[in-house]
Amino acid sequence: MSDFITGIEKFCLEFVKEYRDELKWEWDDRFGAALATCKTEKKDVIQSSLQRFLKTIWDNSNTDDAPDIVFYVINHFGGLMQGQLLFTSDPIQDILLFCAWWPWGDGETVSIRVAPFSKKISDEDKAELSKKFKEWFSL
Repeated sequence: MSDFITGIEKFCLEFVKEYRDELKWEWDDRFGAALATCKTEKKDVIQSSLQRFLKTIWDNSNTDDAPDIVFYVINHFGGLMQGQLLFTSDPIQDILLFCAWWPWGDGETVSIRVAPFSKKISDEDKAELSKKFKEWFSL
């Protein structure tokens, strides 16, 4: 599992650094995630970066066969509406890293929420992971 944590850390640090001028991160208590917004003209570039690590993309048309952990995350966010995406790391790992991609109704802005999730690690390990995750996003 520590190799996977190292992969999550590497992705988060690279992603934050790559978009430090475009994405300003804050903590979203409601969903327990790092939150930033971007303009839709940056969407292709940012989505391409997300896909380097979060290779699986879920939308409202392809979740019927999603693993339980993915269903849990989708339900945590109240489902996936038209245009919303959920980028995930390999869902068979003990820890899932995800990015919820939510376009706004204005057609110009997108909310990006990134967080790790696991039902398989101890509460102590979850607390440590959450602490590290917040550090990687400078939260």
